[in-house]
Amino acid sequence: MAGVDATLLEDLTRRGLVNQATGDGELEQHLAEESRTLYCGFDPTADSLHIGSLVPLLTLKRFQAAGHKPIALVGGATGLIGDPSFKAQERSLNTPEVVSSWVEKIKRQVSAFVDFDSGDNSALVVNNLDWTQDLNVLDFLRDVGKHFSVNNMVNKESVKQRIQREGEGISFTEFAYILLQSMDFSELYKRHQCTLQIGGSDQWGNITGGVDLTRRQHRGKVFGLTLPLVTKADGTKFGKTESGTIWLDPQRTSPYAFYQFWLNTADADVYKFLRYFTFLSVDAIEEIEKADAERQGRPEAQGILAKEVTRLVHGEEGLLAAERISQALFSGSIEELSESDLEQLRLDGLPSSELPAEFAEEQSLIQLLVDAGMAPSGKQVKDALGRNAVLVNGEGVGMDSNGAPAEVFAAGKALHGRFFVVRLGKKKYHLFYRAV
Repeated sequence: MAGVDATLLEDLTRRGLVNQATGDGELEQHLAEESRTLYCGFDPTADSLHIGSLVPLLTLKRFQAAGHKPIALVGGATGLIGDPSFKAQERSLNTPEVVSSWVEKIKRQVSAFVDFDSGDNSALVVNNLDWTQDLNVLDFLRDVGKHFSVNNMVNKESVKQRIQREGEGISFTEFAYILLQSMDFSELYKRHQCTLQIGGSDQWGNITGGVDLTRRQHRGKVFGLTLPLVTKADGTKFGKTESGTIWLDPQRTSPYAFYQFWLNTADADVYKFLRYFTFLSVDAIEEIEKADAERQGRPEAQGILAKEVTRLVHGEEGLLAAERISQALFSGSIEELSESDLEQLRLDGLPSSELPAEFAEEQSLIQLLVDAGMAPSGKQVKDALGRNAVLVNGEGVGMDSNGAPAEVFAAGKALHGRFFVVRLGKKKYHLFYRAV
């Protein structure tokens, strides 16, 4: 059928995005024949998705660009239960009200990655609470539970690990999670002719359960495709920094901090991440890698990665703000930053402290900077002041001011009436601000 890109699986494979697939090679033919409907589930375990969700979100976008119809399922029901897949312990259960509020926020987030106005393959966002909230437990056990062998469920690797681990093991609640996710696939096949589920490699057992249930309930031929879980070459966890998780919500991780995360990608990871997280062609990425190998000095791949992913998640405006803040800090042109730029820095871009309404007479600038963690001792701050290496809003602070924080942080010198960016040496920054 015209409009369907038959090379999609080939491209995903070249990017390293195909981990496992059901169907013994039939999936490629299935996708090449005509436009298909596929889905991926996102359980609300917080009020925002984090960057671990980017691979499946962008894969939905890739499928839509190839002519297929994506469904993003937000787990209003499964989020109440908790997926046990390869978790070390039982999840804490959240209230229906909390999960419901998270569902709405995550709906808005996933909606930014797919197109809802592209004709026959326009995207959908669904909530599995729609077909479970009025479900009778006896009907559920008869219609869904009877198709599952406890022997097979116990032998699934994600469950087996929890059973064998000393401690609390696994509750019946989480043990039954696979039934709910499998039911999602069967329901989406019935309601939307959905024939493919994608998910992370830790979802393989849940996905194959859905493939089997759809066959048993509807005699439907459906497929599963898993994507690799993102790992870093040094063994540390992807998506975590010293300041915490990297979220997609700009109120939890600012576009500037988001941009900096990708800019700091290790050389050993950056070309893999360009394949996973951008829409640059594999050939173009190989050219970037080749050029970096021949170039002396810092590779350009990190800058390209940071720009492409920040634009995808935060739009052109978010990218420009992140680049503007980065350039201002690098060049020392702090006065060029807007109030919203400084709010980003206060959120998570720089260590920050609220200034006291009035400075006590015995307070000194030296002690203030030590208390803020800019230096381990007053001697180091004094040395920096003596070298004119302390700048406040881009202006040097001399030794004659070392005892007068009220003068240095005078209201008339504040950026936008509230902010003071202090730099000690070449790289150590701290943002002081006055409460609104």
